Amino acid sequence: MRILLVEDDPRLGASIANGLVEAGMAVDVVTSGQQAIRTGSATSFDVVILDVMLPDVDGFQVASRLRASSVETPIIMLTARDAVADRVRGLEVGADDYLTKPFAFAELLARVRALARRHLHDRTGVMQSGNLQLDTSARRVTVDGTEVQLSNKEFAILELLLLHPGSVLSKRQIEEHTWNYNFLAESNLVEVYVGRIRRKLAEARATGRVTTIRGAGYRYDTPSA
Repeated sequence: MRILLVEDDPRLGASIANGLVEAGMAVDVVTSGQQAIRTGSATSFDVVILDVMLPDVDGFQVASRLRASSVETPIIMLTARDAVADRVRGLEVGADDYLTKPFAFAELLARVRALARRHLHDRTGVMQSGNLQLDTSARRVTVDGTEVQLSNKEFAILELLLLHPGSVLSKRQIEEHTWNYNFLAESNLVEVYVGRIRRKLAEARATGRVTTIRGAGYRYDTPSA
């Protein structure tokens, strides 16, 4: 999962970013409204965490301009303002959720994960495919109840595939949603990590597998019963 964090407070931004990275997410941090508009319009993110009080363009304008540019990425707004009018304004300009500072990081993380799952029929934190189960909150993958040990990146790629059931995700899409701007796109890391996931799931006797669609990308398939 790739997150755009828009926060001009260096200490708070670093704290949130570090927490998200520890939770296995890729994070890009910008500190102004103009940067947020440019970055959010040019790159595909799973969730935008948007501070309202920014040094140039405020968060309300950022959200409004992203929506005017047809950016549909879920937005959660962070602010010290707790007035009802401000919360209503945030939702009216296109935000999907609203969190007032100070907040518990665990709540922010839960809201981010919930927004990323909002397109699914089952919006719980547990995804099931055949005999494989992935728990986003516990960061745990099991096959027939037995835990499969995955690295953060392996977990992120598998989670991304399960978040898009039946869809083929290109190498570029996986790169964009799993790594931040520091990633070297010409590398073969996606292939390496997919190979590791396949081996671990095969050893655990998962009924599903990551299928390579030649020239297109990858899809998680579970054979019909």
